[in-house]
Amino acid sequence: GCLPGDVVVASCFMSYAGPFPSEYRDELVKHTWLPQVKALAIPASAHFDFALFLADPAAVRDWNIQGLPSDSFSTENGVMVTRGRRWPLMVDPQGQANKWVRNMEGKNALKVLNLQMADMARQIENAIQFGNPVLLQDVLEEIDPILEPVLAKSFIKRGNQVLIKLGDKEVDYNPDFKLYITTKLANPHYTPEISTKVMIVNFAVKEQGLEAQLLSVVVKNERPDLDKQKNDLVVKVAAGKRTQAELEDTILALLSSASGSLLDNVALINTLDASKTTWEEVNQSLKVAEETARKIEAASQLYRPCSVRAAVLYFVLNDLSLVDPMYQFSLDAYNDLFLISIRNSPRSDNLAERIKSLNDFHTYAVYKYTARGLFERHKLLLSLQMCIRILQTANQVNTEEWQFFLKGGSVLDRSQQPANPAPMWISEEAWDNVTELDALPNFKGVTSSFESSTGEWERWFRQGEPEGAELPGDWESKCNELQRLVLVRCLRPDRVVFSATSYVANALGRKFVEPPVLDLGETYADSTPASPLIFVLSAGVDPTDNLRKLAAERGMSGKFFSVALGQGQAPLATRLIEDGLREGTWVFLANCHLMTSWLPKLDKLIESFESRHPHENFRLWLSSSPSPFFPIATLQRGIKMTTEPPKGLRANLMRMYNTLTDEGVAQCKSQAKYQKLVFALTYFHSVLLERRKFRTLGLNIPYDFNDTDFSVSDDLLKSYLDSYELTPWDALKYLIAEANYGGRVTDELDRRVLASYLNKFYCEDALAVAQYPLSPLPTYYIPDNGPLQSFKDYIATLPATDRPEAFGQHPNAEISYLIEDSKVLLDSLLSLQPRTAAGGSGGSANSREDLVMTIATDLLEQVPGPFNLEEVMKGKADDPSALHVVLFQEVERYNMLLANVRASCAELQKGIKGLVVMSADLDAIFDALFNARVPAAWLKTYPSLKPLGPWTRDLLQRIEQLALWINEGYPRVYWLSGFTYPTGFLTAVLQTTARRASVPIDTLSFDYSIINLDEKEINAAPKDGVYIKGLYLEGAGWDFENGCLCEPEPMELIVPMPILLFKPVENKKKSGKGVYVCPLYLYPVRTGTRERPSFMINVDLRAGSADADHWIMRGTAMLLSLAS
Repeated sequence: GCLPGDVVVASCFMSYAGPFPSEYRDELVKHTWLPQVKALAIPASAHFDFALFLADPAAVRDWNIQGLPSDSFSTENGVMVTRGRRWPLMVDPQGQANKWVRNMEGKNALKVLNLQMADMARQIENAIQFGNPVLLQDVLEEIDPILEPVLAKSFIKRGNQVLIKLGDKEVDYNPDFKLYITTKLANPHYTPEISTKVMIVNFAVKEQGLEAQLLSVVVKNERPDLDKQKNDLVVKVAAGKRTQAELEDTILALLSSASGSLLDNVALINTLDASKTTWEEVNQSLKVAEETARKIEAASQLYRPCSVRAAVLYFVLNDLSLVDPMYQFSLDAYNDLFLISIRNSPRSDNLAERIKSLNDFHTYAVYKYTARGLFERHKLLLSLQMCIRILQTANQVNTEEWQFFLKGGSVLDRSQQPANPAPMWISEEAWDNVTELDALPNFKGVTSSFESSTGEWERWFRQGEPEGAELPGDWESKCNELQRLVLVRCLRPDRVVFSATSYVANALGRKFVEPPVLDLGETYADSTPASPLIFVLSAGVDPTDNLRKLAAERGMSGKFFSVALGQGQAPLATRLIEDGLREGTWVFLANCHLMTSWLPKLDKLIESFESRHPHENFRLWLSSSPSPFFPIATLQRGIKMTTEPPKGLRANLMRMYNTLTDEGVAQCKSQAKYQKLVFALTYFHSVLLERRKFRTLGLNIPYDFNDTDFSVSDDLLKSYLDSYELTPWDALKYLIAEANYGGRVTDELDRRVLASYLNKFYCEDALAVAQYPLSPLPTYYIPDNGPLQSFKDYIATLPATDRPEAFGQHPNAEISYLIEDSKVLLDSLLSLQPRTAAGGSGGSANSREDLVMTIATDLLEQVPGPFNLEEVMKGKADDPSALHVVLFQEVERYNMLLANVRASCAELQKGIKGLVVMSADLDAIFDALFNARVPAAWLKTYPSLKPLGPWTRDLLQRIEQLALWINEGYPRVYWLSGFTYPTGFLTAVLQTTARRASVPIDTLSFDYSIINLDEKEINAAPKDGVYIKGLYLEGAGWDFENGCLCEPEPMELIVPMPILLFKPVENKKKSGKGVYVCPLYLYPVRTGTRERPSFMINVDLRAGSADADHWIMRGTAMLLSLAS
């Protein structure tokens, strides 16, 4: 009686549900279509199930045998693919649909094609004529127009002939022809021209679906008896139902052919009798079967914790591709790993113990398997993500606190905020975090605790390792691990990496934060001939030597062939692989990223390995730098390993000394000088490599200095020392720092750093003074001359971790780069969070939409409308100065920004309410606001790293400065950061003086003097030049009394500068001794972008007790704006 409604819902499902994941399909059926069908009083089943309604259980069992996963989502997909009227286009990132279609249609001479094949059109034409099925795999977002008529099924009928047009030909159409299309893209966007002609079916595995699939894997392996019973049942039930259908048919046939009185028809009566008994028997056995099925289901469910854990871990791996395009993991490889874990984990008769041991074993196996393919900087990200996802599944993570840990607190409007009790050590950003934290239920009263126990909190804050220290007051007993993590993140962002490490170690175990060292032998043991082994390269490391060593150990030296890929190398590489498959050699293709155009062909070659049964000794090794063009299928199929240069001065010095030989050293006749100077050169090389970790305090651009730079400089050193009696210091310094290493350096200020180091390392004292110090620490010096081994022995005594002073840096520099590391970790974690509501366990479940709606409303309230530019220009018409031109340009730029911010917020509000379509641009703004970031579209006016709250406050201050200038005339003191183009303003200042003094503007430059007054104490603008406020100093402290640079206090990373007078003077002399030429940057990214460089101007500051080189090595600079 429910047939009409079921048919309606099934046809809706067939037409519309294909692209959606399982939870949306359920939502559509239960909450959208069924209520409408009921409202129209059409009879329908209360619990409609599309798969049961349209699929025959026996057919489903066949599909499962052919590789279609056995969960209901996949069964629905199977029905849509086989029963749909349009050709299916399957979204299949994990390759499950592809595998199923190959197995299902394999016996029907399936043709597997892709759009890159040269003869694709001819193959399709043959298939259409002879009625073969075609699998068109790996399509992207475009499909070849020649297939248009095939997709649209544009048939041409002539008499009883059916034709179809393919290109310029008309081809006979065979009704047995079938077309299946699959794509590896996880979230493709198809144009309406394609999506209306094909049936898009979403095969992308979601957590529930994968759980069901992995559950059947566990049960199959742990309880083969249950699995067998289940399969026997399906056969039995299918046979029973078939018997019932046959009986119905027989009776209907007899009834329709019967003549005369039915009661006299003996055959009919006997058949009816027999049917009734058979029917009852079959019904009875079906009831027993249902009961058995329920028991099997219940027994299987006991293993669910294993499948839940395994599914969670797979999605952790799957998300990693967002961090780096080389991190691709296939579901097939993951399934194999899971099977190995089931086989190798400790057995136990106690089911709970068995499940625990399997989970623990598999979790670590996944970590080990994945960690070797990740760069060092992403390994903690992996463990933390695994840890949190496992704890979230067990409901042990407070979602609000976790979100706060990732994003911190953002305050748009500070008028309601309590005052900061100790601005000396609590930064603005930290106080924002603390006051927002107070809103979380478990942190109630944290603000007042800071106000009442400021001293105790300061003691905790100043600890070297606060994450392990006792928290003030009763917070020690109140806070769990995650809450401690949140407090560390608020106040000491430099310790986040360390506290996250101990969080993971306590939750999962120490071994999850101590990644195993890459062992090529072990990796080789895990590999098979059919899957490639891929080295993901980083600068300055070449795995070839290690690979040759391994080949020698395995007796493959004579069978190891390597090719460095580049133009014209493809035929050679192909030939080596072909030979290797037959003869069992090792083939190494280096630098695949240099030949991305050939990689799709290589991908096809690798795909064919399995079917060609390669020689058991054959291995294909590849190396490539991270590249988005590397074929995903190869990455998923292969075993990935990362190679990275050693960390730390000791490791780098040792590595360089291992490349020197006694013969090489002996080539130089001036041994006494050479031994000392080559050590200084090695130290110089290692310092430059390691200095990159200090980010902008190290070098503005992280250059890839490599071993070639070192060996060329080494050769230079030998030849120059032997050619001259007196050491040619200037020539050596120039050739090494400017020509050789300097050849890579594109930033003028970085070149200063190289020169400063060599000035210190290459001087007479380096030869004359015993144990000449190479850094302020006594540990690092040039050892006394001796055999090569004596230098290596000295290097072995150096500490494994370097203090910043070893590079001529201040201990604070370490804090700066640790804060940066923490920021990168948190940003990466944030990018991996699922896009769902912010609520969840604990706290109000505000949806993303409500949250963003509130932010957009706040912004609209706070951000003013644009200025009236015409009126501003009218008001200043009587004074046509260069500075007023700057004012008009600034107003015009800010007007565009203000209009843009207000328009996007208003549009976004409409989008959330569903009044306008959410475009990709609006979606990007929505995501940015949800994550408390500034949307990229708003950053075009001036660059900034500030989060949304501080950025908005900063914008309002900028507008205020312009408004004051417009209403009250020229400011006495200018806030230089408030301009979108500060250089334009400074040029206008020079222009004003040039006009007044009638001198050419290019003879003028600025002279700088410190004004030790508060802004309130300055009553008038200077006669010449301008007062500038709001500059910050990074990488040094400021001595206010003596007006010069000094050492900063511990943990003092940024110091506000006093007001400066920028005074234009003619023909300024070069800066003398005791002056540091300090660069001034627009914002903390010192390189800026190609369109907007960050460097503004060099400002002369008094260097204080140290020399200029000291501050150059510190990376000291001034900034116009900060990151928070």
